[in-house]
Amino acid sequence: MAATPHLRPAPGSIPTEPGVYRFRDTAGQVIYVGKAKNLRSRLSSYFRDFAGLHPRTQQMVSTAADVDWTIVGTEVEALQLEYSWIKQYNPRFNVKYRDDKSYPYLAVTLNEEFPRVQVMRGAKRKGVRYFGPYSHAWAIRETVDLMLRVFPVRTCSAGVFRGARNSGRPCLLGYIGKCVAPCVGKATPEEHRELAEDFCSFMAGDTGRFIRGLEGRMRDEAKEQEYERAARIRDDIEALRAALEKQAVVLPDSTDCDVISMAEDPLEAAVQIFHVRGGRIRGRRGYVVDRVTDADPGELMRTFLRQIYGALGGEEEVEGTGTSVPREVLVSHEPTDREAVARWLSEHRGSTVDLRVPQRGDKKSLMETVDKNAREALARHKTHRAGDLSTRSRALNEIQEALDLPEAPLRIECFDISNLQGEHVVASMVVFEDGLARKSEYRRFSIRGSGEGGSELHDVAAMYEVVRRRFRRYLEESSKAGELARMGETGDHGAQQEATEGEPTPGKFAYPPNLVVVDGARPQAEAARRALDELGIEDVAVCGLAKRLEEVWLPDDEDPVILPRNGEGLYLLQRVRDEAHRFAIRYHRQKRAKALTGSSLDELPGLGPSRRSALIKEFGSVKRLAEAGVEDIAAVPGIGAKLAEAVHAHLSGGATAEQSTDGGGDK
Repeated sequence: MAATPHLRPAPGSIPTEPGVYRFRDTAGQVIYVGKAKNLRSRLSSYFRDFAGLHPRTQQMVSTAADVDWTIVGTEVEALQLEYSWIKQYNPRFNVKYRDDKSYPYLAVTLNEEFPRVQVMRGAKRKGVRYFGPYSHAWAIRETVDLMLRVFPVRTCSAGVFRGARNSGRPCLLGYIGKCVAPCVGKATPEEHRELAEDFCSFMAGDTGRFIRGLEGRMRDEAKEQEYERAARIRDDIEALRAALEKQAVVLPDSTDCDVISMAEDPLEAAVQIFHVRGGRIRGRRGYVVDRVTDADPGELMRTFLRQIYGALGGEEEVEGTGTSVPREVLVSHEPTDREAVARWLSEHRGSTVDLRVPQRGDKKSLMETVDKNAREALARHKTHRAGDLSTRSRALNEIQEALDLPEAPLRIECFDISNLQGEHVVASMVVFEDGLARKSEYRRFSIRGSGEGGSELHDVAAMYEVVRRRFRRYLEESSKAGELARMGETGDHGAQQEATEGEPTPGKFAYPPNLVVVDGARPQAEAARRALDELGIEDVAVCGLAKRLEEVWLPDDEDPVILPRNGEGLYLLQRVRDEAHRFAIRYHRQKRAKALTGSSLDELPGLGPSRRSALIKEFGSVKRLAEAGVEDIAAVPGIGAKLAEAVHAHLSGGATAEQSTDGGGDK
């Protein structure tokens, strides 16, 4: 693949001013829109080293047939024009965030003669005030039910409203005092609209004014000895306070901010935004995005801010909604061109917007909470995506086609090596069947670093050792079970045992995979293939998955296989690789912790925790114990002569007590 020759502009023809550029395909359709501080520097980067570009960027440049640009005066103007063009052209190669679910909003239809309070989802409508979003529709209804005591606004549908108007009788809410019944003329359109606007003001955070007013009225009624009216107002105040208590207070009352955090992996990113108004969390929202380019977290955050706030015309248009531009925007990652983005947000708000990463205090603590929600949202999205049967089938078919396998890899085993500067080298094996993790089949290995794998403890030698050990055990167990012919093995691996009492029980390694995935590039894949070839196993496919560009390497190919960046096949391979990495890291940490807190006595068979404690208590340290004689050791209560000899021999180097496992799930 190479860049389109006629697409490359002459370097001197590209200006050095800030601006926005567009790539077009052969049909003239805009396929990508980008901005730059320096157009010449940015556009030249697409053509300098084509092989070093991200695969998705390579595809974009190869698809493009033309590129043009527009010079603007400032970076803020570039941001505005970039957003306008992306909204206009909807380019296929631009990052697009999407809601991770359809959140409900509390909406007030101020565009109607008699505004109505209701639950709304979907696209925003002009002339409607939105509050939220909320996590559940029932939470909105509970809040509205409390608020109607003080703000008895219309909540009925258009059909119910017309029926009440024609019959001259209000609905049930009108009779019980939770609606002023404008349908039968008990309130004029002006009076009802004023009530609806007060409802909006309270929901937008102006709560103190209404509660203080009600408290004053309650005291006045009490002075006039109208105790029943005073009690009614008291109940109204309690209802408003109960509605406020449903929204957690996290910051001082004067704080209006949006707190935005992003969690990412090489293929996807999840963003959570908490809307804080008047110090309370008024709503939250989540977005996910496929990482179709090699954009860093700062660029992804800039793209998100542009998308979420780009459609807003100013504070007065959307005040009180979940997507208004607040005085502060707190982010987990500083966006690219932060100052330009801050100026752009300030222009949309009409006043200064503080855009920053919180460093300390309550805002930092709240950011940690939002960050936790973002990580959990990404994990939920991955789980939901992996759990879909049709998606898993598509993933397996994509892997089969990309690797030219004879059948879909219904059983995939992945191996990963973990070590710290050559110490405590371990390996993991995870198993996915039909696209789902089979945790009961997971295995872990302590790498020996001698014999089969060689003495050099590096990833390639360790990978060779662990794959050879795993499949040697497979051959042994399948030979015992009489299933050796399945792998085409010709060697003599022991006589077949006849089952004397029922069928033979399969061992831990009795089932072969269709595909072996190793964490690494071509060298690791070659090591795994060599181990299989030496055992005579030919019908198990091998590939490596490299982390840097998520390239799939085959042992015999010079170039990697590039799977579609947003395809289900690459997504499944990445999940398998990441699970193997997690499992290996956990085992490595266990061994490292044991080495730091244990002693050489831990490796001696027959010497339990209580006897070890007795020896250390008696001699004070392992060093002094090693200097002691057999008689002195045997004198310790609970230590016999035979065990004393074993301890003495072990500490003096006279016996090799290291016990290594052959990979099963125990070590």
